[in-house]
Formats: sequence, C-alpha cells, structure tokens
Amino acid sequence: IGPLSSGRMVAVAGSVARPDEYYFGTTGGGVWKTTDGGKTAVPVTDKYFGGTIGAIAVDEKNPDVVWVGGGEYPIRGNVSYGDGVWRSPDAGKTWQYMGLKETQQISRIRIDPRNPDVVYVAALGHVWAPNAERGVFKTTDGGKSWKKILFRNDSTGAIELVMDPSNPDVL
Repeated sequence: IGPLSSGRMVAVAGSVARPDEYYFGTTGGGVWKTTDGGKTAVPVTDKYFGGTIGAIAVDEKNPDVVWVGGGEYPIRGNVSYGDGVWRSPDAGKTWQYMGLKETQQISRIRIDPRNPDVVYVAALGHVWAPNAERGVFKTTDGGKSWKKILFRNDSTGAIELVMDPSNPDVL
C-alpha cells in the first residue's frame, strides 16, 4: 500500500458519505488524499504545511471539512514534532492554521457531530521536556480560540480521545 514516497503513516480518516475518499497523515510528508479507495493518492498540504502528522478528523455531516494535528505521537528515538492544528473547509484544496503550536504532538481530534465548530484535541506536548501545552483542548468557535479542558501537569499529556457516539458530551 503506497504511496512509497509518503513515509510512515500514523493518522487516517474518512467519511461514510464518501467511502472512496480518505486522508492519511505521514511522519514526513504532510497529508495525502485518495478519492479512489487508495489506488492513487496525492499530497494536499504541500503549499500550506508539511512535516509530521499525528491526527486527522473529517466532519461527519460535511466531509469537506477536515482537521489535521501535527506531530508524530508514537514515541521513538527520532520522533518529529508538529506545529499545531490546521483546518480545510474545502476537502483539502486550501488550509487555515488554527493554533496550538506548542502542543507539538497531537494524537487525536474529535468533531462534535451536532456542531462542527466544537472540536476537541488530545495533545501529548513536548516529548523530551515539560511544557504546559498538554492535555485536552476544546474550541467552540471553529478554532479561533482554544480552552484547555483537561490538564494534569506539565509532564502528562493526552494520547487518546474517544467520543460517545450516543452522547457527544461524554468524552
């Protein structure tokens, strides 16, 4: 399964509304997209950002809306960090930077199925040093501002985030 030039992949997401379309994030080549079930794929973030991708989420109600979090979260000796969160309103044609730069390793993004402006981000933070940008973050305005809603300490981050499908208020 390729493409061969993309590198390791740790993030993938799609939508049941478009079963042959999905995105995958690589550890060195940004985000790639397929619209034919994986037979072919093209990079979609090269003009905007690249590097390591740790999380991707596609809005269930509007699959044109795609969120991406930077930073490889499977920790190893040569892990690469990311530069925060990006959002595409048009299925990967264009991207907007949405902040959270110092989280460095984003492992999961969840979109509230009732309101696409409500998004949660699980962030591991700096791998090799303490930092305050760890835990779970939430936006209620589509990424214009973020609030840290779960934080233990400057050495403990979040690596997984699951939303109850029958009640999105339960994480």
